Amino acid sequence: MESMENSTEVNEFRVLGLNDTPELQVLLFVMFTFIYLIPLIGNLGMIVLILLDSCLHTPMYFFLSNLSLVDSIYSSAITPKVMAGFLTGDKGISYGGCVAQMFFLVAFASVDCFPLSVMAYVGHAAVCKPLHYTTTMTISVCAQMAIGCYAWGFVESAIHTGFTFSLSFCHSNVVYHFFCDIPPILALSCSDIYRNEIVLFFLASFNVFFALLVILTSYLFIFIAILRIPSAEGRKKAVSTCASHRTAVTVFYGTVIYMYLQPSSNDSIDNDQMASVFYTIVVPMLNPIVYSLRNKEVSNAFKKAIEKVKTLLSI
Repeated sequence: MESMENSTEVNEFRVLGLNDTPELQVLLFVMFTFIYLIPLIGNLGMIVLILLDSCLHTPMYFFLSNLSLVDSIYSSAITPKVMAGFLTGDKGISYGGCVAQMFFLVAFASVDCFPLSVMAYVGHAAVCKPLHYTTTMTISVCAQMAIGCYAWGFVESAIHTGFTFSLSFCHSNVVYHFFCDIPPILALSCSDIYRNEIVLFFLASFNVFFALLVILTSYLFIFIAILRIPSAEGRKKAVSTCASHRTAVTVFYGTVIYMYLQPSSNDSIDNDQMASVFYTIVVPMLNPIVYSLRNKEVSNAFKKAIEKVKTLLSI
């Protein structure tokens, strides 16, 4: 039921996915299983490690644990369904399932924009105002900022999802994507989508540029403070502490800007899918890597956890 008349109601969408070649389905299933489970285990492991090690009970690691939680959830909103499609060949998703997938994806992807900016602000407070750090970044302040991130994400997602599924879908039920994202769903509508595109562009722009403004401003003050450090070794150490965060910011915001803020084009479907794979699956896999392997505090906490496990097993 790919082509439908204007009066036909869509009860199901067909999500074509990344590739329809039968010979590649098993290979894609294995590949997606690997790149889904690795970040899931890594992010959940990061959360457990932060909870168990008192040395990591700081504002920076509080927001890192929230970042790991958000990455796990929004990746899980998509990948299991995609994997099931590779294995069974069933590309269908119900109307309600598509609504739910879009809602949770947009909500947690929106939330994901802000822990990175808050972490930049925390770094600014630690480097530029170390004497006031403990009084500025209290538990109450951190909790309020985290709640604000989640609240905005869910409000924004409700706006996008409500606007998108208030449209009429009559041209086709085939989604030329591998999940129910906003742009490919809008492409199926026979309604006027100008309002939706304006809202999408405005809110996505706000998320990206407000968060980047906070990040860039924080880094400006951080680097000014670093330049005042007298020793070269001290400056090098201060710069290296920001390397993981800079990597995560570059990867995440680069793909979001490319995906949502570029002009729409039918020729960019394949590129959009690759960008979506990157920020929904690959980015959550990279975050625990860049924040663990390149972070001495996390590495030390991991070594202590391993030693505790060995001790318990030897009893």
